[in-house]
Amino acid sequence: MEDIIPLSDPRVAGVPLADCGEPLVDLRERSGLRLDSRQADPDGHYCHVRAGVLRRLLAAQRMLPSGTRFLVVEGYRPPELQRRYFEEYATALRAGHPGLPPSDIRELASAYISPPEVAPHVSGGAVDLTLCRDDGTELPLGTDVNATPEESGGACRTAAPRISAEARANRQVMERVLEAVGFVNYPTEWWHWSYGERYWAVLRQAPAARYGPVAPPATRAPAAIPPAKHQHP
Repeated sequence: MEDIIPLSDPRVAGVPLADCGEPLVDLRERSGLRLDSRQADPDGHYCHVRAGVLRRLLAAQRMLPSGTRFLVVEGYRPPELQRRYFEEYATALRAGHPGLPPSDIRELASAYISPPEVAPHVSGGAVDLTLCRDDGTELPLGTDVNATPEESGGACRTAAPRISAEARANRQVMERVLEAVGFVNYPTEWWHWSYGERYWAVLRQAPAARYGPVAPPATRAPAAIPPAKHQHP
């Protein structure tokens, strides 16, 4: 199992913030990216990202093989929603590991859900995404997006060894194009990529994060998004 820096690492929380002030933009209005509805919220927060994230996603998509596109599942996440996700998962871990101290539960939880105070999604700098064909059919990536370590047997980790050759090749395609435009991956989640926030700054050894926590945008009701055509591995 590869050694990773978890989001609970004090180095992540210790990164200074120098927010560049880029706005959140609505992918429904200007992106050219396919959107998936599985994480859609009533206010449409999920389909917002920072403007610089959108530019990089579009640049990366242009490098994908012909007939392949990104399918964006979730971008921005309001702080209160992030807090709820983290506490719900930590509660489940405490029930399954009653003897573990709180610090260990926090580290285990952060392998799947970021602690709210350092969460990449809260900055608008993170995006959960997968690959699909032009018609929206998802390509095999080894697990569903947002599969937990428990239900996937650890196959959600980006470098997991026990996935098909096709899924491994698809993950490598994502890695190649997203890293080329500056994104970093959280290694316990093959679908999670970010730019400009604290975790990115730690991995890229940047002096400060470009994106800090940002308030929810003024929103409108989500437009109807056709469901993706899921192809489970």
